Amino acid sequence: MLIEIHILQNYAPSNLNRDDTGSPKDCIFGGVRRARISSQCLKRSVRVSEIMREALAKSGFGTRSRRFPECVRQYVLEQLTGKCSPEEASLIGEVCKVKCTGLANKDGKESEDGEMPQSMFFTDLDVKTIGDYFLKKFVLDPQTNGLKGAAHDIVKSLKDTKMKEVQKSVELKSWRPITPDIALFGRMTTSDAFHDVEASVQVAHAISVNKMDHEFDFFTAVDDLQKRGDKESAGADMMGDVEFTSGCFYKYFSIDCEGFEQNMLGPSPTSSSRDEVKEIEREIIPALVEAFAIAAPTGKQNSFAAHQLPAAILVEVKDQKVPISYANAFLKPVTPSRDKDLSEAAIDALKTYKETIEKKYGCRRRESLWLTTKNMKIDNTTECESFHILIEKMKEYL
Repeated sequence: MLIEIHILQNYAPSNLNRDDTGSPKDCIFGGVRRARISSQCLKRSVRVSEIMREALAKSGFGTRSRRFPECVRQYVLEQLTGKCSPEEASLIGEVCKVKCTGLANKDGKESEDGEMPQSMFFTDLDVKTIGDYFLKKFVLDPQTNGLKGAAHDIVKSLKDTKMKEVQKSVELKSWRPITPDIALFGRMTTSDAFHDVEASVQVAHAISVNKMDHEFDFFTAVDDLQKRGDKESAGADMMGDVEFTSGCFYKYFSIDCEGFEQNMLGPSPTSSSRDEVKEIEREIIPALVEAFAIAAPTGKQNSFAAHQLPAAILVEVKDQKVPISYANAFLKPVTPSRDKDLSEAAIDALKTYKETIEKKYGCRRRESLWLTTKNMKIDNTTECESFHILIEKMKEYL
C-alpha cells in the first residue's frame, strides 16, 4: 500500500532553508525561478519534531552523528565499571573509540581524532553490538568477568587488530533490528558492519507555486550603553542585511507501507514480529503524516517566526505502488486575482490537474482524503471537516 501526501502551504516572509551564501534556496521550474525547501531540510524537520519524538518514545529512535565512536567509548566505560580501575577503563575506552573510526569505510582506515568522516544513522543496539564485540573478544574474561590480562596487553591487542577484518566478523555482519525512523528514512553506510536500509519514505523538494522574488531586510544594531547626545558614539554599532522571500509551497511525500514493514522485520520475520510491526506502523504512520503537515524548518525562525499551517492537504491511499506528484500543476506560476488569493489559486490549479490526470490515466485509489481551510472542493475526494478526522480516516487503512 502507498500513502501519498500533497500539501499547499503559504509561508510568510522567511528564510527557512538557505544556501552557502545565506540566500533562500531556489530552483528553476517551468522556466521560472521558484523558492525551494530542500528534501533534506524537510526530512530533518519532520524526524526531529516533537510529534515524531512522542510517537517513537516506545519503539526508540536512531541517532545521526559522526560521533558513533564516542558512543561506543561511553558504553565500554559503563560496562567496565567495577571490573577494573578507572584509569584502565579510560585507556581501553579510548582505544575502542579510535578503532571504531575504522568502521566508517570498507578499508578499515582509522582516524586518530575519534570521529567518523561522515554522519551515520545508528541505533543504541548498533552501539551495544560493537561495544560488546570489543569487550567479549579482547577485554573481558567470561569466567571471571574481569579483565583478560593486563590493561596494556589488552590495548596492544586492540591496536593490532585490523578493522577491515573485524567488519567481516559474523557478529557484526548479521542483521540487527532498526528503529522506525531508520526504516522510514533509510540509511546508506560505507561499512560491512552495518546494513544499508532502503528508505520507505520519499520526500520531494518543496517548491513555490508562484514566481520567487528575493527581498532584503536592512537592519541596524544600537548599543544599549550608548550615551544619548554623545556625538562620537552616535549611530548604529552594526549594520547588515538578511535575505528572505515568501510563497505558497507545494509539498509532496509518499510512504511505502510494505517497504516500512520489510525494513522493520528483516530477513526472517515471524508471525509475532509481524503483529508487533503492524502495531508500530499504526502509531508511526499517522504521526508521520501529522509531522509532514505541521512541522516546519527552523531556518531563521527566531527572526521571521514563519509558523503557518497548510491551506490544503490531500492524502491518497493506493494499492498500486505508483507514486504520482502533482508538481506539474504549477508549471505555469500561480498568481492571485481579484477574486482569489494565492492559496485559492493554487488549489484551483491542483484541482484541475488532479482531475485531468484521473480522467486521462484512470488512476485507481482506495481513498482520497481532502482537507482545506478554504471553501473549495475536489471531485472524487472525501472531504474532512478537521485534520483529526482526516488522520482517523487514514488509520482505517493501516
